[in-house]
Formats: sequence, C-alpha cells, structure tokens
Amino acid sequence: MYISASNAMFAGRRTNSRGRSPLVLLGSSLTMFACVASASAGTVRVKIDGSSTVAPIMTATAEMFQEKNESVQVTVGISGTGGGFKKFLDEKPDLRTDISNASRPIKPAEMKRASELGIEFIELPIALDGIAVVVHPSNAFCGHLTVAELKKIWEPGSSILNWKDVRAGFPDLPLKLYGPGTDSGTFDYFTEAITGKEKASRSDYTASENDNVLVQGVAGDKGSLGYFGFSYFESNEKKLKLLAVEAEGGKPITPTLDTIRSRTYAPLSRPLFLYVNRDAAKRPEVKQFLDYFLDNAQKIVEHPRVKYVSLPAEVYSLARERVKQGKVGSPMSKAAATTDLLQLYRQE
Repeated sequence: MYISASNAMFAGRRTNSRGRSPLVLLGSSLTMFACVASASAGTVRVKIDGSSTVAPIMTATAEMFQEKNESVQVTVGISGTGGGFKKFLDEKPDLRTDISNASRPIKPAEMKRASELGIEFIELPIALDGIAVVVHPSNAFCGHLTVAELKKIWEPGSSILNWKDVRAGFPDLPLKLYGPGTDSGTFDYFTEAITGKEKASRSDYTASENDNVLVQGVAGDKGSLGYFGFSYFESNEKKLKLLAVEAEGGKPITPTLDTIRSRTYAPLSRPLFLYVNRDAAKRPEVKQFLDYFLDNAQKIVEHPRVKYVSLPAEVYSLARERVKQGKVGSPMSKAAATTDLLQLYRQE
C-alpha cells in the first residue's frame, strides 16, 4: 500500500503532538511517499526501507529534500532493520532498495549474502539514539529497573508474570510485556545488551516492528512494561512513564538527549546507520539525496520534529567522503556498540 505525501505531508502539514508527520506512525506494511502526486512521468525514484527508529529521520529528510527537488520521488518504508536488509539484499535487482535504514550494524550473515549477490554497500553513521524502557503512567511503584531485573524479566524461559516477582515490595499486578519484533534492530540491540545474547528473549510478549503499536499497548495496560526508541517516548510522553536504568555497579540513569550523547545512559545508547547500495549511490538522484542529508544532518537529526542526537560534524564529513569515494564495507560490524564513532571512521 502506498500513500501520497502530497496530502498528508505538504497540504496543511498535519502532524501529531510533537509535530511529526502522521505517516511516520503508520504500520510496517505501509510505505510513505515523500513526493508530489502530480510529479511528471520523468520522475526518478529513491527507495528507502528498514528501521522504524531511523524512519523519522529519513522521512523528515525526504520531505525537506522534496520541497527543492520535485522531480525526485523518495519512498520511506518501515520493515524493521532485518526486514529492510532483506529488501536491500533481494535476489531480484529491480526489487532492491537503494538505502537501508538500520538501528544496528549489518550482521555477518547479511554481509555474506551481499557478497554472494555481488552487492557492495557504503556504511554511514547518522545519529545516536537510546532505548526507552517505559511503563503505564499510573505506575507509581517503579521509578527504575536494574539491568539484572530487566534480564530476569526478558531472558528466554523467564517465568516472571507478575510485578511482585520482579522486586520485593512491588504489588501483586500482572505484568504485560511489549517490545519490538524479531526483525527489529532495536530487538537485536536490546537483547544483546540486556540478556547477553542477540535475539535471546522470551517470546510471550506483544511484539511489533511498529513502535506506535507498542506505545498504544503500554499506554493502555496498567501492568505494562515495554521498550522502544527514545524518540517515540518523547512524542508520546504524556501517555507513558519513562524508567531509569541502573547498570551493574552504577546508579539509575534516565535517558535524555544529554545522557544519550555522553553514552552515560548505558547500556541502552546506540548509533544509527544508513547502508547505501554502492551502484545506487552513483545515480544522480541518490547521490543528490545523500548529499542533501549529510550537508544538513545535524539540523535534521535535532529538528523538533525528529529530535535525535546528532553526531560531531566531522563524522558527517567523513561520511560524505565515504559516499564520494564509494568506500564500501562496515567498520562498525567489528566494533563494540560503545565505540567512539569519530575515531573509528577516522582510522578506517
């Protein structure tokens, strides 16, 4: 299903409470058009899909870019990071996306498939994000959870079904869990950071690649506990209560733009990425789109409609050089999530 942005994004600019286009908040089966419906038959297209966390950044970019480049049609889909890589690495070249949004680095299995298909890709770090742990706003008994408690709740085979079993003093209240589906990069990152192994999670929870579905679930259940990208908490903060997270040997840290930027919100701060098909990047419309984003990245990433944490200007400059030189591969795939991105891409 395709939705034209000519009505939803440009005519009247209908937005949610945070000012974000409502198209960003639609289900994963929908694809957002950042385009003008009356574009000529000669319109060229840039196809983007992947992470729901990265989607707000790319949708805002597409809208701003489109205002200056009506002959280029940009589509931004939400299939989750894993789902996005499946489209990026489709066997049929005409079905492949040009750019894949990712809230985690590309995996070895995905790199192997790219090699088998002869697909070279350019990795671009674009922002920092935190994973918010949230409960129903009426929850007055829990202000933070430790990493150990989160592990006890979310690890495979967990028998924790009631808040009273999480910590002494918590009430007798059924625990209802909400989190990303298995195609989500947020799921991959959270499980590795909390349970110690990527994708190691209990399965008896409400799962969705669409963060807005998770927001609605947590907001509608008094015994709820969920996690998703911090920006989605910010856009729905009146409906949710945000918890601090206490790492082993530390103190409870609440995610904010500052604690995410400093990476003191550990271990749930993470970098976000774009993966660009090298051949696609040679096409004028794709290069033009990427140049527009990288030239304006800090402004777009921290725009009130997006409100993520931008990277140092030099990182975007290095990313611009990667595109210009067609530098392929993934430095981040061999690095820790907490690696200094500036130093990593400088060395690379």
